[in-house]
Amino acid sequence: MPAVSISLRVLAGAIISVLTVSGCQTLDDAGRVIGRADLVNDLAARLDQSTELTYSADYQLPGGRSASISQSQDPLRAAYTYPGGKLTVTADATTACDTRAKKPTCTLDPPPATNAKPSLTIFTEMNRRGLVSPPVVIGLLTAAAIDPDAAIRQYDTTVAGRHATCVEVGQLSDAPAAGFDACITSEGALGSFTGTVDGTEIEVALSRYRDAVEKSAFDLPPGAGLIDRRGTPSPSPE
Repeated sequence: MPAVSISLRVLAGAIISVLTVSGCQTLDDAGRVIGRADLVNDLAARLDQSTELTYSADYQLPGGRSASISQSQDPLRAAYTYPGGKLTVTADATTACDTRAKKPTCTLDPPPATNAKPSLTIFTEMNRRGLVSPPVVIGLLTAAAIDPDAAIRQYDTTVAGRHATCVEVGQLSDAPAAGFDACITSEGALGSFTGTVDGTEIEVALSRYRDAVEKSAFDLPPGAGLIDRRGTPSPSPE
């Protein structure tokens, strides 16, 4: 299984900007010349498109486990459900829930500042539980693009009945990583990912995609205990 580290704080948000990265070129199996910047920008643009969509994506994980990513636009919010936990990002709070115990516990932290992007650190626990987020994948693609020794092969496939463009990355030397494999669907959803993130082997594959989201996708687990760390705003001066 290839190894990957996300210590590179390249793209630090759930709402991602498309990067233009210059770099070397490589050949795919058909002998086509692939510009690293073009390849990264194409996949980054697809992932970025997903931030403008309302959608739900279900994923299959090893051992029969499952995970999901849901996003809506009005209001803008996202939810990530994974084995043993759930993360929601809304205008009111960034909420991380631990669902392993009989009584779930949710910790509410302040939401990202207006027009700011959440730190990649909010996805750390999710990585450890087996689900990788689009912002993390973008950061890894960018790290590969700026590594002159990286070998990048592009190929197409079908995931859950949807066309996807993929990259197989190996021989990384300028980043603490060995390689990874990622596929992005035409809609911009993460189609699949194989690699090791934060020391955890991750293997996810899209099993279902829908252009709609259930309102309950953003609900906290029933009966969850709440730890609110958002604080109380200071009173306005007289």
